[in-house]
Amino acid sequence: MRIGFDNQKYLTMQSQHIKERISKFGDKLYLEFGGKLFDDYHASRVLPGFAPDSKLQMLLQLADQAEMIISINADDIERNKVRHDLGITYDQDVLRLIGVYRDKGLNVSSVVITQFKGQKSISGFRTRLEAAGVKVYLHYPIAGYPANVDFIVSDEGYGRNEYVETTQPLVIVTAPGPGSGKMATCLSQLYHENKRGVKAGYAKFETFPIWNLPLKHPVNMAYEAATADLHDVNMIDPFHLEAYGETTVNYNRDVEIFPVLAAIFEGIYGHCPYKSPTDMGVNMAGNCICDDEACQEASRQEIIRRYFQSANRVALDDASSEEVYIQELLMKQAKVDPSDRQVVGKARAIREQTGNEAAAMELDDGQVVTGKTTSLLGPCSSVLLNSVKVLGGINDAIDLISPTYIEPVQKLKTQYLGSRNPRLHTDEVLIALSMCAVTDPNAAKALKQLPKLRGCQLHVTAMLSNADLQICKKLGIELTNDTAITIKE
Repeated sequence: MRIGFDNQKYLTMQSQHIKERISKFGDKLYLEFGGKLFDDYHASRVLPGFAPDSKLQMLLQLADQAEMIISINADDIERNKVRHDLGITYDQDVLRLIGVYRDKGLNVSSVVITQFKGQKSISGFRTRLEAAGVKVYLHYPIAGYPANVDFIVSDEGYGRNEYVETTQPLVIVTAPGPGSGKMATCLSQLYHENKRGVKAGYAKFETFPIWNLPLKHPVNMAYEAATADLHDVNMIDPFHLEAYGETTVNYNRDVEIFPVLAAIFEGIYGHCPYKSPTDMGVNMAGNCICDDEACQEASRQEIIRRYFQSANRVALDDASSEEVYIQELLMKQAKVDPSDRQVVGKARAIREQTGNEAAAMELDDGQVVTGKTTSLLGPCSSVLLNSVKVLGGINDAIDLISPTYIEPVQKLKTQYLGSRNPRLHTDEVLIALSMCAVTDPNAAKALKQLPKLRGCQLHVTAMLSNADLQICKKLGIELTNDTAITIKE
């Protein structure tokens, strides 16, 4: 992989910049933290060299002066809103995040439940948090929010919310997902701090869009592709342009809310400390790109992957066709199409030749390995076995899994478990491979190649089972696949 991002420079520069921002606000800063704090694989894909846990490592450098608040919307708890990337509800994710952050050495001091209207499900959640030693605070809906500034900045508005007790100069406010009330939590705290004579500040950390890259830079366009379901749109920050004569990039929601934020700041402080949404940000990622062309190419590939993901969501009735139209427009703007993803053409060519669904995997050295549907294996399972053979230098003619292992599994699936498809999914293949590895040196050697698949590119010409999707995700394989929408004969 061609490195385009200096991760060590980022860790140093980003932590130093946050320290400087803290010092500008009387040594108390509420930092709204957007996006994933760890496992940020989108960032690592579009900025090659960016470690998925970079932001977490950066904050650990500030751990001795930081604490965390996690915000969650009471309505999301009530309706069991699910994080689709993890398959767990938002309240379950809060408990998971608390455990992860604490294990890493970050202090999660409290949870704020926003938009509380007496929802019955909150009581049990609150009990679980308090049993884990986490303080819980309630924030309430504010009539006329966000337009009725005079009411918001009053004892009946923010003043009605419970004040969150904090002790550290840096308070990181994060959440399990969008709409959780991170910004409202920060602003409510500013109001209460000001009432107590503390001139605390507010800043925002968002990795994307990168403010000091061009509007149509592929890295920023890849962010639009990643948030197509939210209808986020990058735009020139008009407030920054007017104030400084400098062109910077932000996104529509921050630009639209800024006049309201400025009025709220004036209501709290008597003045607004920022002249633009860009001013509020502290992101230094754009200053740490060391190979711009590498990042551009990686981002163009990400745009194509996001197109396939959206097409799958539409095919599964998880999204509207408008999401695919947005992705198609972004591909046109980036001057790419699915054929620019090498494995797509390779897999489709095998399908045309054989008449069966096929798959193609690009390994780290650029070599492309293919697989096809057989009586025993689906295309994903087939290409997986072929790839570990290549990586292990194992002769292609060797069967890694004996048919004597496959046939009983097929019999179990079809005769006892009611499956119509006798072919083995990737999870079943890996279990069979691990069993063979006990007595077969080649199988054992193949099994050891699995970590080398992380970051490899895969395309399959068919919709995949959840089992195949989850195995590819766990192995770190960058997967796309065709649907009835994406295949245009």
